[in-house]
Amino acid sequence: MKNYTGKDLDDALSQASADLNVDVKDLLYTSKEAKGLFGKKKVTISVYDLSEVIEYAENYILDITDSLEIEASVKTKIEDDDTIMITIDSVHNPILIGKNGKTLQSLTELVRTATSNKFHRRFKILLDVNGYKENKYKRLAKTARNLAFKVRKTKETYTFDEMPPDERKAIHNAVNGIKNVKSASIGEGAHRRVQLIYTDED
Repeated sequence: MKNYTGKDLDDALSQASADLNVDVKDLLYTSKEAKGLFGKKKVTISVYDLSEVIEYAENYILDITDSLEIEASVKTKIEDDDTIMITIDSVHNPILIGKNGKTLQSLTELVRTATSNKFHRRFKILLDVNGYKENKYKRLAKTARNLAFKVRKTKETYTFDEMPPDERKAIHNAVNGIKNVKSASIGEGAHRRVQLIYTDED
């Protein structure tokens, strides 16, 4: 991290932008305000890059697996929508996945929250274990398309069980473009579900 202090936030950001040759809108930073001499307020920002975020998240995961006495490795890639996808592999993958992926989902939330708190910014972080999520997305997509054709035929709405955002997204993507069927999320928080709905619109 590099620190920059200015008379206000805009001043500190301008300094960082000029020094790092990065547009202000692309800077990743945390900020804090403090009083200097004679009571004048100053703002200090700490600028970091995405590699530091990834390193923190990876180390956080490995600290957890170490505490569980599970030897593991991690590999990270950035998806097209800027999601940080971290794949974990170990000899105890089923333990990290849990029943119906519940342990993996809890671990994802834990890492996402810890990383966001550390850098005072929300990041889209998804964890996978040895391709479990990728395979689940494929299964969900296949099921969603089959159900969409059924909805188009019967004109009856189908509602999926509760599922996390990334799995809902897989369903939305799978049925997008299927004539006379649209998808929508309903419910709040962890209770959100996806519905497939018949529509007369082309």
